[in-house]
Amino acid sequence: MKRALARGFRLRITKPKPNPGPQWLEEFLSYLLGQDLAQATREAYHRDLTGFWLWWAKDAQSLRGLESLSGTELAHYKEHLLTLKVRPTTVKRKFESLRRLCRWAFEHQLIAADLSKGLKPVRLASAVNPRGLSDGEVHALLRAAGSSAGHVARRNYAIVQLFIQTGLRVAELASLLIRDAKFSTRTGQIKIFGKGSKERVVPLNAPARRALQAYLETRATPEPEEPLFVSARGQAMAVRSMQHLITELARRARIEGAVSPHTLRHTFSHNYLKACPGQLVELATLLGHESLDTTAVYTRPSLEALAQDLEKSNFNAYSG
Repeated sequence: MKRALARGFRLRITKPKPNPGPQWLEEFLSYLLGQDLAQATREAYHRDLTGFWLWWAKDAQSLRGLESLSGTELAHYKEHLLTLKVRPTTVKRKFESLRRLCRWAFEHQLIAADLSKGLKPVRLASAVNPRGLSDGEVHALLRAAGSSAGHVARRNYAIVQLFIQTGLRVAELASLLIRDAKFSTRTGQIKIFGKGSKERVVPLNAPARRALQAYLETRATPEPEEPLFVSARGQAMAVRSMQHLITELARRARIEGAVSPHTLRHTFSHNYLKACPGQLVELATLLGHESLDTTAVYTRPSLEALAQDLEKSNFNAYSG
């Protein structure tokens, strides 16, 4: 050994190559490429089903075919998911990925029966209304955005206003082009390509129009195909950059608790229903929700409202 090292030789330790995955997984992912799904959704399917395969095979070197899959094993996997220290919504998504795989496998005759029919959806405990910002917090966030250093102040202010006034997802806002926003002093709208490349049009109210107009005045004759929001280097702002921006602005505004672009989406939803009570269908259209069940979460009572109601109750008469 010492002589070999002295002559300049080096021992090479070869690491085993990771198993590429079973054939059925590759075929299913190829099938998803032809579906009307967002890239992030396809990536989630890949992660979820790779995790299932590793659990099911037990040994990563074992390539089990779907024909040996049984309903009992799926039930055991469901129990396994429920024991994981992850959010309930994550468990539900992983299980729905498995349900879609079973439907595809049955349609392509890879399994003898549609096992997805025997899988009951994972039901989550009823949650309270998701947190949004108060009016005071919104004003503080806008002040922090407008007082940003340098030429990005108008850009940051416009970003916050669009989140607050339209309820867009961060990926939707980051993907906007100049041509997607059409507005004047009296009216305006933006064209959105949301989840699964589904298109919708969202109106722009006066505060959003004014903020956009002030921001675009800082851009030197932008072309229609250019990104609407750009970084200091003139490149399209990435999703992570926008997320970090909102977090940093909330810190400057001294807003307690975690604040993200999704918090601003919740804020828009709360404000819309406060101004237009009961208009869930309209709100679902603006948010790009396919199901009213998703939108209905905003009709649930908030923790603050529950606390106030409890304070008003007669239970206080029992205190010592």
